[in-house]
Amino acid sequence: MVVESDGLLDESCLGAAPLPQEAVRVKLDVPGADDIADLVFLANNRKVAVNLLQQPYPFTMQDAKAVITRAEAAHRGSATFAIRLKATGRLIGLSRYCRLEGGGPVHIGYWIGEPFWGNGYATEAVHSLVDHAFTHSDTEELTAACRVTNAASRRVLVKSGFQYRDQSMIRSVGAGGSVPIERYGLEKPVWGALKAWGRLQ
Repeated sequence: MVVESDGLLDESCLGAAPLPQEAVRVKLDVPGADDIADLVFLANNRKVAVNLLQQPYPFTMQDAKAVITRAEAAHRGSATFAIRLKATGRLIGLSRYCRLEGGGPVHIGYWIGEPFWGNGYATEAVHSLVDHAFTHSDTEELTAACRVTNAASRRVLVKSGFQYRDQSMIRSVGAGGSVPIERYGLEKPVWGALKAWGRLQ
């Protein structure tokens, strides 16, 4: 689930690190003004919004501009990346991580536009995002969450090495109320072992 965070850029900021390594079919980079039309087209979809924490529905041009402004600002302990098709450069979704509280784990979030569902793009993007977070910071644990009803997102997390922790309720702007979620975690040593075994590419 995408999480918002405010703060200032410093040299230890995850967003100040080099861009994530490209995956097989997707790459992550900072969204810009040229992405506004695609961002509105893909994010203004109730099926997307109900699975996210703070993304509004309807999603307007002003909302897209706000996302881009936050991404370009590279807030402390957080980074927002456009998920793009390598072949065309087109934006197909967003990924993000941020520290929810001082000293706590870094939380990841992501979404893919509906026309691109079912192709494995989210898994590639999350692998790249996780590698970036663990490689370019002192992060020792990543957390993530998905709605109980979102089987596709659950599969992405499991294929990315995340382990189930518990269930809870959280308020979703797009869903218009509280929804049940599953929480997942991935510790750096586990990630390292999975990479060494070749289970995370």
